[in-house]
Amino acid sequence: MDDREWDARYAAAPGLVWTAEPNRFVVEELADLPPGRALDLAAGEGRNAVWLAERGWDVTAVDFSAVAVDRGRELARQRGVPVRWQVADVTAYAPPAGGFDLVLIAYLHLPEPDLAAVLSRAREAVRPGGTVFVVGHDVANLSGGTGGPQDPAVLLTPEAVVAGLDGLRIHRAETARRPVAVDGGTVDALDTVVAATRP
Repeated sequence: MDDREWDARYAAAPGLVWTAEPNRFVVEELADLPPGRALDLAAGEGRNAVWLAERGWDVTAVDFSAVAVDRGRELARQRGVPVRWQVADVTAYAPPAGGFDLVLIAYLHLPEPDLAAVLSRAREAVRPGGTVFVVGHDVANLSGGTGGPQDPAVLLTPEAVVAGLDGLRIHRAETARRPVAVDGGTVDALDTVVAATRP
């Protein structure tokens, strides 16, 4: 989907398309990090960016949907936290090298060459000692999980993400289960989860 399609999807929803609460793996991995400068790439409606700002991070949130960014601004206003918002396509966005203590990429699904380029720029954007954290729908979700894109060409694997973060120290790289409420019950979605730091 391009930015116009995402704008239309966000605009058609009466409220947030996604929850206002942060992703469970984001909380699990990042809650204990000392705050610094954070970059949230493909931030959507800002749930993770706002959560980081609430924890004292200086956050820049980037997304190509102007509608999503407007919703993120409103969520940050409601929560009383500052977030720097930028409307930009992350496949072309070039953050400053070594400018961040944390780069977060959550549920960004792109063809492999585009994803590799985003991961490369994320790797360069994090300063020594900083963290790159990536979470998204795993390709195994097609046969063993629920939800997410149904095109295997844009789904993640831990191996592909790790390959894109060459030179970083990998702390976690796995396909993890995420419970999702469906029809009064719970089923698991399968997500790629990768956490890495720059030596």
